[in-house]
Amino acid sequence: MPLNFGNDVDGSSRILLTEPRGSVAQVLLFGGQVISWKNERREELLFMSSKAQYLPPKTIRGGIPVCFPQFGNFGGLERHGFARNRFWSLDDDPSPLPPPANKQSSVDLILKSTEDDLKIWPHSFELRVRISISLGKLTVIPRVRNIDAKPFSFMFALRNYLHVSDISEVRVEGLETLDYLYNLKGKERFTEQADAITFDGEIDRVYLNTPTKIAVIDHERKRTIELRKEGMPNAVVWNPWDKKAKSIADLGDEDYMTMLCVDSGAIEPQVLLKPGEEWKGRQELSIVSSSYCSGQLDPRKILYGDH
Repeated sequence: MPLNFGNDVDGSSRILLTEPRGSVAQVLLFGGQVISWKNERREELLFMSSKAQYLPPKTIRGGIPVCFPQFGNFGGLERHGFARNRFWSLDDDPSPLPPPANKQSSVDLILKSTEDDLKIWPHSFELRVRISISLGKLTVIPRVRNIDAKPFSFMFALRNYLHVSDISEVRVEGLETLDYLYNLKGKERFTEQADAITFDGEIDRVYLNTPTKIAVIDHERKRTIELRKEGMPNAVVWNPWDKKAKSIADLGDEDYMTMLCVDSGAIEPQVLLKPGEEWKGRQELSIVSSSYCSGQLDPRKILYGDH
């Protein structure tokens, strides 16, 4: 499908991806970032901060920022790396990926290391993403190629700001019994004890060796966001809650109530690439109606494919 372009006040381009039934996504060339995804009823599925600023080089809080070559403060670079505050380009040669399916609207973007990047992270790379929408689904395929003469290691994550009705009415299924690094306690390692993750305070955890499918169940909307991922063994769960939200300049004081980050990542361990090698990941976000049984959601239908 042909690409539709719009322009922001700063002159940077945004790409509109549309689907025949009416769902639409918006992607900025700045950061290679999805900033909106609406279903066929034009309901927004991604969270955007009420104080988000579209003023490059400031990062945009919301949507799906691309974190590379670092996630959080797990390394010596700026938080979440520099890919999210660089201008990307359209990728005219996205091989070896096959062309997108006929009913998918997609865009291929590329970010190449610059001289300024090499001063702070001395590794030559090509970072590509393909972003596609189809009915009820948003797919992101990231790839990193080492075009340097020596090996390098990196972290990668897709920070998924999900729009929820009420954070206290949301539960995350699929991460039970797993180990996680708890960022609020100096990255100390713990094991998840709960049957599901629910929210009544600040949370910031990097889950290890996670399954390919995670369900985010929004009770109030009777809707489940299903996250499927490949090549990204970590899942990050983050919500700042009220006190931390007030300390974040580009986040509204009450915004934490309608947002939840559940991220796909390759963070711990890092990815090691030899010269000429390419790493590839894949993430699919899809929306399914939640079924009720005696007033309760049945997440097993989501997690184990019985739906």
